[in-house]
Amino acid sequence: MELVQIVIANLVLILKHLEKQKNPILMMKNVSKIFSGINSLVVFLLNSNQELFGCGDNEHSKVGLGESRKEIEIQKLTQIQNIPKGKIIDIKCGIDHSIMLIENENENENPKRKLYSCGYCNVNGLGKNENTYEFTEIKSYLFKNDNILEISCGYEHTLILTSNSKLIGFGYNSFGQLGIGNTKSQLIPIQIELPKLRFNENISNYHISCGNEKSFLYYSSLSFSNLEEDLINLFERKEFCDISFKTKNGEKIEAHKLILKYRLNQNENQIEKLQEIISKKSIKESNQIFEMIYSNRIINPKLYSEIKEIINLNEKIEETMKRIYLNENENENEKDFIIERKEKQYKFPKLILIMRSELYRGMFLSVTNDTSNKVKDYSELSNESFQIFEYWIYSNQIKNDIQITQEIIDEIERGIDYFQLNQTYPNLFDLLINKFNNQNQN
Repeated sequence: MELVQIVIANLVLILKHLEKQKNPILMMKNVSKIFSGINSLVVFLLNSNQELFGCGDNEHSKVGLGESRKEIEIQKLTQIQNIPKGKIIDIKCGIDHSIMLIENENENENPKRKLYSCGYCNVNGLGKNENTYEFTEIKSYLFKNDNILEISCGYEHTLILTSNSKLIGFGYNSFGQLGIGNTKSQLIPIQIELPKLRFNENISNYHISCGNEKSFLYYSSLSFSNLEEDLINLFERKEFCDISFKTKNGEKIEAHKLILKYRLNQNENQIEKLQEIISKKSIKESNQIFEMIYSNRIINPKLYSEIKEIINLNEKIEETMKRIYLNENENENEKDFIIERKEKQYKFPKLILIMRSELYRGMFLSVTNDTSNKVKDYSELSNESFQIFEYWIYSNQIKNDIQITQEIIDEIERGIDYFQLNQTYPNLFDLLINKFNNQNQN
């Protein structure tokens, strides 16, 4: 969604090699989109006139400014020239390469999307066997007649998903992250065999997500929003449902017990009362009841009058999620996933993580059925920064007693990229900047 006439007044460029600057703050008006990528030290900003600007680590020319601009650091927002004509759909960045997806709106037939890349070829996800100093087209017979739906970049590899149900990849593969059955790196695009999809759905409902040395293909028709929208969308997800209700006609409705437990005032008797109410309702009425429970909205006043005794619509979703977080001992058995750090292990319910992090959504909903319940955290966040992330992922809030420093902001910016939280709302980075500014004004 384009955001017209927005002034980015406090976008801090968190790049290690630019930290020596006294005040690394970017100022730009009419920002439409911001692009970066996992472990990337490059940021791209697109304005409402489809003009592209970039800055950051330009080693191997991955900012795409051309052969004449080989500075290792581009310290100011610089307009990128010679961009192919068309609408910029997406830009993803690895450690030494950048990939751009452009849609040509001038063709007579349906809009056609093409891929462009710049940076260092070696074993990286550049899609060609030579270094490229500005964005040039990646050509391959594999997607010549396909429309590209989505792109994703890892540390040094790239994946592409096309409208003809093709998964295509290239780049570094020493850990098998391309999924081609071996560990041989690929300089040019290669088709990857798709596993049997779990759902009879259109390929457009599938998504790809690249981590450092992992890749995920997963089903998701959702987009991140605020916690209220996350919860109502979660009701449609069946992967982690663990309780069933039957309507008066015997239809089965599945739900998430963890969410019901807290939305129904943590009372098992309330779940029994809900079972009794649902058993007398049609499937349509039952869905409306659950939508009210999950969304905190009165959708059907008549039905609400029957359930208002067992739910508390006065409590905000943020408060519900905070109760889940704070009742640490009580919900210990419901925390079924561990993020392992150097000094400590952090336990989360998988249900919460798929709501809030694209990285973990890809992991848990991958068609490869990754059943692991533990992962190491390579984000290099300090414990203090990780606890900010942990609290926010439940509540959309930052604790009042937290003192925000420039170091924490730097770490959280990298953590947002690592955990792929860029689509969540409100944005954790924006909240931190606002709190940081308020603290400095006092």
